[in-house]
Amino acid sequence: MSTPTGGSAPQTGAQMVIANAIDPARRPDVLLRKRREEGHEISAWWMIGAFVGVSAAVILMMSFIPGGA
Repeated sequence: MSTPTGGSAPQTGAQMVIANAIDPARRPDVLLRKRREEGHEISAWWMIGAFVGVSAAVILMMSFIPGGA
């Protein structure tokens, strides 16, 4: 089997698709998704805090529903 010599052009269709692929996180039709630089990711504690906050708000609002226990 011989190795191709020359430039960096893709040799197969699959390699060409990968070479021309765009980053899905940067597509204009993708909402609410953004790839961040290394070390700049959102902390997991923000997501935990949001879950606790929304849960507390739902429980608080449910206490205003008449006929509860």
